[in-house]
Amino acid sequence: MQQWWRDAVLYQIYPRSFADADGDGVGDLPGITARLGHIADLGADGIWLSPFYASPWADGGYDVSDFRAVDPRLGTLEDFDAMVAAAHGLGLRVMVDIVPNHTSEEHPWFREALAAGPGSPERDLYVFRDGRGEDGGLPPTNWRSTFGGPAWTRVEDGQWYLHLFAREQPDLNWDDPRVREEFRGILRFWSGRGVDGFRIDVAYALVKDLREPLRDLVLVDGGRFEDIAANPDHPLLDRPGVHEVYRDWRRVLAEFDPPRATVGEVWLPGDRRRLYTRPDELDQAFNFDFLRTEWDADSYRRVIDASIADAAHVGTAPTWVVGNHDVVRPVSVLGLPRGTDQGAWLLSDGRDPEPDLELGTRRARALALLELALPGSAYVYQGEELGLPEAAGLPAEALEDPRWERSGRTDKGRDGCRVPLPWTQDGPSYGFGAGGSWLPQPEGWGRWSVEAESGDPGSVLNLYRRALAHRPDFCADRTLVWDDTLNLGPVLAFWRGPGVLVLVNTGREPVELPPGEVLVASTELDGRLPGDAAVWLRRV
Repeated sequence: MQQWWRDAVLYQIYPRSFADADGDGVGDLPGITARLGHIADLGADGIWLSPFYASPWADGGYDVSDFRAVDPRLGTLEDFDAMVAAAHGLGLRVMVDIVPNHTSEEHPWFREALAAGPGSPERDLYVFRDGRGEDGGLPPTNWRSTFGGPAWTRVEDGQWYLHLFAREQPDLNWDDPRVREEFRGILRFWSGRGVDGFRIDVAYALVKDLREPLRDLVLVDGGRFEDIAANPDHPLLDRPGVHEVYRDWRRVLAEFDPPRATVGEVWLPGDRRRLYTRPDELDQAFNFDFLRTEWDADSYRRVIDASIADAAHVGTAPTWVVGNHDVVRPVSVLGLPRGTDQGAWLLSDGRDPEPDLELGTRRARALALLELALPGSAYVYQGEELGLPEAAGLPAEALEDPRWERSGRTDKGRDGCRVPLPWTQDGPSYGFGAGGSWLPQPEGWGRWSVEAESGDPGSVLNLYRRALAHRPDFCADRTLVWDDTLNLGPVLAFWRGPGVLVLVNTGREPVELPPGEVLVASTELDGRLPGDAAVWLRRV
């Protein structure tokens, strides 16, 4: 059976920030279609689209009001079909986000639930409960929203509804068969329009322990959820029943030829994450351990070994990511002193401490060669191929992430990695679109543009192009063999495929290179591999 995803490179598109075709300042589907050539030229195997569905955008599109419609600000279903056809014509697979934990408060189901009142079948589609206290004026439990504040909001008739995220995102009740049937229909709808796979948002949530009486959580670190890793019986996350959901989905997606692929967002330790990718569940789950690894050879070795072993244990392929739409961009992270509190750094508008972007870029280039050399699939977030840093200095009045207000302005949120891409060195919004951009682009953003980097042989963009051009030379061989003669101290050394040696120097001092033909290097070489650099060598 064809399993194209096992060694694919998927390019993540955040639609509002990729390309704007109609000049309203917001990226859209026609903009994506017009720029697909960039992704094909990069050498990627496909695209993954963050949500483009009808939404009031209380949480960047992850609050969906209609799962079978394109948001009018982003285009139409016809635009979607044209984009899929164009992508397939370029040899690109298309994966889309699906958001099954919650809907928008503007979803027809939720509006009907509010109108129907307590005890109605409409309310059973969500998680409504009476409050505590004599007048029900206290939330049903002490559960906290991921975005800050209580995870419960009270409605006019006195009941409370659950939302793990913003109050505009009421959680669905996955104990109700109607919810399960609805999502079977959603999967079939998009699969029938040619989608090749689905990325599942917060895949380890969905099913909750809603038995009465509801259980309070132990709160730690000033009011966050207790550590899911330390609590195998968490009432909200990683419930045993969620696995039956994905067994059911696998049967639905097997109705199509080839079966549609799945990858889950699962922020769990490896021994629990791998359960989501057993042969009858999801195909893959994101490996966030790799994303969170510090710039250190021993740390990378441990995470790589564990990740490959976890994947092999259930017969899947590992995934590798260094960034996405929810985290600080790797160029900035790698340019900050080890142990920097990224939240506090963002609150300082990226000034305390000042990141060393030259160092961060060197390391990000080397990390790209490490990521793309590993067996399995890689997911590249838009802008990583340009070496974009975090736009940490966004003014408070420009922020749209609900984390900012919900946290009492103590969490600046994720807008800094979502600033629209620069396509040209100058001009309106650096080529993003004719009408500016929905988030302000930093001054000088054009220095990282596709136009500027395309003409520079030493750019990050051309590094990615060279690496992805050579990746097919060895990616069909899904083994990794450490070279114990070179795999020492701050150096990672392993063999891939028919004689390709990968070296990554996480130290500061250069090391001698063994004999071999240089396929691609993150920096210039003089017979030695400098610190914070990587190279792929072919055995001679």
